[in-house]
Amino acid sequence: MPAIAQRHAFEREQPIRFSHCDPAGLVFFPQYLVMFNQLVEDWFTEALGLPYAEILGERRTGLPTVSLACDFTAPSRMGEVVTLGLSLERVGGASIGLRLGVRRGDEARVTARQVLVTTSLDTHRAMPIPEDMRRALMGFGPRQHGD
Repeated sequence: MPAIAQRHAFEREQPIRFSHCDPAGLVFFPQYLVMFNQLVEDWFTEALGLPYAEILGERRTGLPTVSLACDFTAPSRMGEVVTLGLSLERVGGASIGLRLGVRRGDEARVTARQVLVTTSLDTHRAMPIPEDMRRALMGFGPRQHGD
């Protein structure tokens, strides 16, 4: 029996392309991580109103992944259209916890948990989440916890 997929607060459809797949026509697992990173960029820009390119560029704030756990429950095939999803799980002093998923209809394909940390791109050290980013994150609806 297929795993039932979770719905997420921010979702986007994604066609599975030849470039995502291995010779068997299935998504090669690292490609999901590329898709998730694109989803995070879109979420910052579109849902939070904080252009991702500006955060990294002008603002010199990094958002590296410091923790990532994935479960792959069913394959995705070239030609399918899947839904990528993101939910905010927690906001800490310098960290952002996300739940991510890939589904096709109600069938879960991939589930993941990811933690991002705000860093200075000048010092490469963790820094507190900037206040405007914290407000946008909290407006998206997470629980707040300390780091």
